[in-house]
Amino acid sequence: MRANCAIKWCVWMMAVASGCQDSTTESSGNAAEVPGPGPAVAEIDIGPPPPGQTEPPLPDSSDSQESSTGDEATDVSLSIRSWDEAQQLVASKAGKVVVLDLWSTSCVPCRREFPHLVQLHREHGDEVACISFSMDYAGRASKPPETYREKVTEFLQSQGATFDNILGNDDPDALYEQLDLAAIPAVYVYDREGMLLKRFDNEDPEAEEFTYEQDILPFVNELLTKN
Repeated sequence: MRANCAIKWCVWMMAVASGCQDSTTESSGNAAEVPGPGPAVAEIDIGPPPPGQTEPPLPDSSDSQESSTGDEATDVSLSIRSWDEAQQLVASKAGKVVVLDLWSTSCVPCRREFPHLVQLHREHGDEVACISFSMDYAGRASKPPETYREKVTEFLQSQGATFDNILGNDDPDALYEQLDLAAIPAVYVYDREGMLLKRFDNEDPEAEEFTYEQDILPFVNELLTKN
């Protein structure tokens, strides 16, 4: 079984001499699920966030209760869908530029960048359709996608993510292979006709980590200017 985002990201960082190792193990038909951010993850030195950016923390129970009382939080919804169904949602947004963000609550760079997706929706929601696609589901039969709904929803509420939010239900190994993607974060940008224009990812070990501020927002703004 493929590890969750935090472990996948570690493996990728190991390839660029970061020294992180994948500690995922699997035994005969009953693999132990890789934990979310904890002591082992906290020891990883991911370096400082890009200038002007901070990492949104995972909400605790009090954050969740506080967020759920606000008008904005009540507009936050989460549906469980496959990647193919997510593509159908993209197609339904004809006439708008679409930004589809693959993320996970266990992925530090994902959480760090997520507020910029929210900002993009707030500032350009009339022209840009923002969609978040959570990769939290680890693929275990004993922990179906519904198991992750509360944790993912709490984070979305804490960020005020009042756009389309999806919790993926695909087998993660199969989906990563289908997308030819080693790890998240990854952001897909589609034109107004639903055609994929560009995928932002961190697949190139020699390239800097992409950010919304430096990469995605300028790309989207250029699209909006042209149209």
